[in-house]
Amino acid sequence: MPRPTIPFEPGGYYHVWTHANGIENIFREEENYYFFLSKYSFYLSPAVKTFAYCLMPNHFHFLIQVNEDPALSTSKAFSNLLNSYCQSYNKKYHRKGSLSMSNLKRKKINTDSYFTRCITYIHQNPAHHGFVKDFTKWKHSSWKAFFSWKQTHLEREKVLEWFGGKEDMISAHKSPAELDFDLSEE
Repeated sequence: MPRPTIPFEPGGYYHVWTHANGIENIFREEENYYFFLSKYSFYLSPAVKTFAYCLMPNHFHFLIQVNEDPALSTSKAFSNLLNSYCQSYNKKYHRKGSLSMSNLKRKKINTDSYFTRCITYIHQNPAHHGFVKDFTKWKHSSWKAFFSWKQTHLEREKVLEWFGGKEDMISAHKSPAELDFDLSEE
């Protein structure tokens, strides 16, 4: 019997992730990543603040804070995002069925150390999984947005302040990704 999914609570911080079904990919080509992020912005920006993300061919991670407005359902927003993206993906690639695992995984972030480690883990994930050797070269994460002046939906200033500035953020990311990073749900 599957465990119940932990609820999104107003004001709560969460590490959110999912994986593609089987050996499929969620993102096959460059335009998929950009399309997904545009859908994410449309569906999730009213419901959450985003602190970090990383999209990889077969899975993704986000670190979010649920907005205080209880009228905005974060679960419904994620459901709408995944359903909308899947429908577009299925149409484009002439396929049927779900694209990702049935449950969006989430873990509530209850400590400052987990918040810090979650950001570095998310950014280092492409290197951890062998998509690139140097995670800073991965195009589909929030890493580069922290060093850009371009407009973003990320909580860029809050994250940089959290780390103590750009140099301290870089320094915090120099330790390798922990292989035993806890991805179990509470």
